[in-house]
Amino acid sequence: MEQILGYLGLGLVLALAGIGSSIGTTIAGNAAEGALKKKPEGSGNYMVLSALPATQGIYGFVAFFMLLSKMKADPAMGLVIFGVGLSVGLVCMLSAIRQGQVCANGIVGVSQGHDVFTNTLIYAALPEFYAILGLVGALMV
Repeated sequence: MEQILGYLGLGLVLALAGIGSSIGTTIAGNAAEGALKKKPEGSGNYMVLSALPATQGIYGFVAFFMLLSKMKADPAMGLVIFGVGLSVGLVCMLSAIRQGQVCANGIVGVSQGHDVFTNTLIYAALPEFYAILGLVGALMV
């Protein structure tokens, strides 16, 4: 039973982080599409801000492989892997969605002629920090 829970945790960390990244990048990408109509010369900045929420999916992918190796080494860690996978997956999912919202607002600001690109990168790093903490926590198991 523990082994089944462990594999469920592995699936959750990968799926939740990927779902969050896809939603976050879509939120920012939608803002970028609208911004391109208003100020097409800012497309490089829009692209960078739209891509930022994708990193949480990468963190989920890394956590998946690290936890998989621990699961193979000790199948009795299934319950721990489940808990860590669920926790890290949720943190990555929610931080990616919220980061996408921050980036979308920055994209709108840039398209309106405001000099907010650098500040938006800084603000977007704040939810990212918690995804990094989740990944570090997963690596410490």
